Amino acid sequence: MSCIFPVAIFGTLALSSVIEVPFIHRYDAILLILLGVQYLMYRSGLETRDEIKVICVFHLIGLLLELYKVRMGSWSYPELGYTKLLGVPLYSGFMYASVASYMCQIWRRLRMDMTGWPGLTTAALLGGAIYFNFFTHHFIPDFRWWLTALVFIVFRKTWIIYRVRTITYRMPLSLAFIIVGFFIWLAENIATFFDAWKYPDQHQTWQLVSFSKISSWFLLVIISVIIVAQLKYVKASRTTNNS
Repeated sequence: MSCIFPVAIFGTLALSSVIEVPFIHRYDAILLILLGVQYLMYRSGLETRDEIKVICVFHLIGLLLELYKVRMGSWSYPELGYTKLLGVPLYSGFMYASVASYMCQIWRRLRMDMTGWPGLTTAALLGGAIYFNFFTHHFIPDFRWWLTALVFIVFRKTWIIYRVRTITYRMPLSLAFIIVGFFIWLAENIATFFDAWKYPDQHQTWQLVSFSKISSWFLLVIISVIIVAQLKYVKASRTTNNS
């Protein structure tokens, strides 16, 4: 249930790669379908208004990163579309937003909580440094591995508490980052197979996405966790104050 929106994205990518929608470009059709899915999820109560806000923020964060990366030639969107901005289809932000959607859904469904959270300031500074490194590594040295080491240091005492039915489990947050990053890498292989976008070495024929991308997704997941965790803490504080 927590993967409804990601599954909707992959389903749309798969179907649109084999079924041509008349009178509309594929990228434009994908955007309209995903907007419809988000609307239905909100109207049905699967997502709350606050969660929609988080998803919109992450959509914007992802879109800005896409605009920059496409301009730098990291990957491309070769198909035509009216809803493309500087070579980037607007639907691309939803692929980042789907991570935030999953985080919001899984947090609520598994009644998640965290212990040992390092605090908003520390987490936000680290998340900001990770995000800016995606931009600056084209001009200055890549600090990815230094930032990865900092993640393990900053979140060394942070554990996720989650519940499945009547049983309570816990997991180191850093391990959760690795697991989610790996599965996003798998999803990225599926997405590129269906021509959602193309890396430079995939224009002639599709091939496996570089394993180094797992570290990129590992770091990007941290940004989404920070945003979602802050939302949940704000909502918890709001509930406590109202009571």
